[in-house]
Amino acid sequence: MRRPFTPRGGIHALLLGAALLALAGCGSSPPANITLDSPASASQSATPEKVGDLSTERIKWSSDKPGCKGDCPRIEIDTVSFPGIPKLTALVDHVLAYMTGTDANRRGPYETLSEYTQYFWSTARPRDATYFKASVKDTVGDIVSIELHTEQFLTGAAHGIPATQYLNWQRSRGRVMALDEALIPGRHAEYVAALQRAHAKWLAGNADAKRDPAAYSKMWPFQESDNFALTRDGIVVKFDAYSIAPYSYGEPELTLPYADLRGILKPELLPKS
Repeated sequence: MRRPFTPRGGIHALLLGAALLALAGCGSSPPANITLDSPASASQSATPEKVGDLSTERIKWSSDKPGCKGDCPRIEIDTVSFPGIPKLTALVDHVLAYMTGTDANRRGPYETLSEYTQYFWSTARPRDATYFKASVKDTVGDIVSIELHTEQFLTGAAHGIPATQYLNWQRSRGRVMALDEALIPGRHAEYVAALQRAHAKWLAGNADAKRDPAAYSKMWPFQESDNFALTRDGIVVKFDAYSIAPYSYGEPELTLPYADLRGILKPELLPKS
């Protein structure tokens, strides 16, 4: 049986590395793998959408395991493609598949959703399920911020296994922008300090942390995260489930407003005054 993807420290850097490697192999034509096989048990739709000046297409696909009756493994996909940016479409497909993890007997990650789907049908237990969602979180000038989310439900597990990854796509360069590329050189420590201040404000509204601050801090200490999205309100930073809070808090996120990022974020990424 496959080993589920469980994000922990450093995994977002690995995902970004996978994204950059995927780009190296992307051609100029739209990938065929974004459209999965459609057995009788599947439903599929594609709807054109506009996000600011960006043309996208919403793709929805869902299916129980073909030929299965009763309790069946299931996959649901709600993703986005970019008709004018085929490399980005392929990248979204690749990173979503990568986020599901790899089987111990496989040599590497799943390259596409189609590849993951076929493997899932061959290994899943009756009530296993995987859900994929990709959407444009925001567009800010040259940057398209994309939110990728997966959740896996495995037989015998107490709850689902969520994972969320942000990608910040630079349209002018045709590539993903990493956190340190967004920061002024040498200002990473200042970014971490700003994130710690935002975390302290978040704790002030956290009922569990207020009940016993010392115990909470020991169990759920501050952690750095490079999983960020550039939005019109500032940088949104996502944390994994179980990283800075119990599972009941989901995947916490903190927002660093631009006012707190002056002298930290590269000037060209700050809003024009």
